[in-house]
Amino acid sequence: MLNFALGPVMSSDLIIEIGAQQTPYFRTPEFSQVTLENERLMKELLGADEKSRVIFLTGSGTAGMEATVMNVFNKDDNVLVVNGGGFGQRFVDLCELHEIPCESLDIQFGHCLTQEMLDEYNNKEFTAFLVNICETSSGVYYDLDMISKFCKENNLLLVVDAVSSFLADPLNMVEQNVDVVITGSQKALACPPGISIITLSEAAIKRVESTKCKSMYFDLNDMLINGIRGQTPYTPAITILLQINARLNQLKDDGGIDTEIKRISDLANDFRAKIKEFPFEIKCPCLSNAVTTVHSNEIIETNLVEVLKNEYDIWVSTARDDLSKSMIFRVGHMGDLTPEDNDKLIDALRDMQKRGLF
Repeated sequence: MLNFALGPVMSSDLIIEIGAQQTPYFRTPEFSQVTLENERLMKELLGADEKSRVIFLTGSGTAGMEATVMNVFNKDDNVLVVNGGGFGQRFVDLCELHEIPCESLDIQFGHCLTQEMLDEYNNKEFTAFLVNICETSSGVYYDLDMISKFCKENNLLLVVDAVSSFLADPLNMVEQNVDVVITGSQKALACPPGISIITLSEAAIKRVESTKCKSMYFDLNDMLINGIRGQTPYTPAITILLQINARLNQLKDDGGIDTEIKRISDLANDFRAKIKEFPFEIKCPCLSNAVTTVHSNEIIETNLVEVLKNEYDIWVSTARDDLSKSMIFRVGHMGDLTPEDNDKLIDALRDMQKRGLF
């Protein structure tokens, strides 16, 4: 199968080979060194400073979101949440579940965040700002430089869910004053799902240390303490951490984050140029490099996602019918993909068009 879905994505042979090996015992100095190296390499890729820390939490991206809400915030906070789709709403739901006061900055699905929208929330006594920087349900990328400036002017702790955006779009924790970055193993890291990665600035660490987390498994302070020695409180997804280590070293050897961002950007631009021959439309002017959201000019009765999967061995991501009737599929550009793979998807769409499926 050729995988253009938004996670899990295509893994390289190197990652697949590690996954086929026996899972080792992990309470060893050797595994501790792997974990410590993972932390160092993640900090380098994110532009984090020396005092920041990285937590490898066994769970999906949502686990990272929930652990962050539980450990970084309390009832004295007042959090502003960008809500432009399914994952923005998830942050709102998590804040409400854990009784963290929050306000939802609602954005119409598929639309960009503007300075005028932010200006309405100046000097409103918020303490923090939460954003899914790539709203994966729509593909929208929110302007992080603009958000960073707003947070700095209003003295807000900035939490960025970069699960889809990490390695696809620029992000530098120091330069953009980001306090928490959440990402996962199954997106541009191109490993299997199962590890959520939370990177904390010094300010965020202090919040974690002063917050009483009412959870045993999601207690980030416990994870920080164990992480000093390169370990976790409980059994982690060991093999995935080994795969992450191989992938991080591969990224470093290949030129680092700028090289990977350019590669993904080039793939996205290549696909977006080629899709123009069809009666489809790319409506959003602020898409992430990670994903292209494809709309049709009219309602299509054929389920193109199912046809691609069942008849052409190609995975693309489904659309949410409740959000946009004209949105038919989303194409990811993360993972072990090439421009030639884009051609295979385009050829499949040409054949479907000849068959009168759209």
